[in-house]
Amino acid sequence: MIIAGVEEAGRGPVIGPMVMSIVVIEEKDEFKLDILGVKDSKQLTPKKREELFSLIKDTVKDFKILIITPEEIDNAVHSDESNLNWLEADKTVEFINSMKVDKVILDCPSNNITEYKEYVQTKLKNSKVELVVEHKADENYLIVGAASILAKVTRDKEIERLKRKYKVDFGSGYPSDPFTVQFLEKNYDKYPIFRKSWSSWKRIALNKNQKKLFDFKV
Repeated sequence: MIIAGVEEAGRGPVIGPMVMSIVVIEEKDEFKLDILGVKDSKQLTPKKREELFSLIKDTVKDFKILIITPEEIDNAVHSDESNLNWLEADKTVEFINSMKVDKVILDCPSNNITEYKEYVQTKLKNSKVELVVEHKADENYLIVGAASILAKVTRDKEIERLKRKYKVDFGSGYPSDPFTVQFLEKNYDKYPIFRKSWSSWKRIALNKNQKKLFDFKV
């Protein structure tokens, strides 16, 4: 049986892309991931994730990595027909439809597992693909943990690439990071790296624009 795991990294940041990955392996070979030391990426150090990144790619049957831009995320969030969950689901469907797999394990981003599973299932070209959809699948399944590592390492590399490209340091990119918030307040309208559908960006943009309007009236 050929199994696959799908996971994302960077779902919550206000800066930078979200990255998704699918990893495919023969079920009988999944133990090799355990031998490598594969775990949920959040349980590993950056150095260990980097080490595993190449090892996983060399060990598995197939993999794909997808970088989803802030613009694409904003379009989904602002859409009347989509949102971040459905965007992730649609990308998951693209992954599965592009590969030959028998079983796919998904780390569900939605509170409603049944609805999310049905959404993905109805869009699959091969209705015989078995879907396992759970919360914390990255902690409970090696194949999803492997996908989380590929996604996380790629996301981290993209963040460093953006910092080099624009010659700035914005911290982690998460709204909980004071350094990121400080950067956002000063540069919210200067670079195409922000998720403008995020409340943290909209709040700052609204305050800045209101201040400009007030200054103009005075």
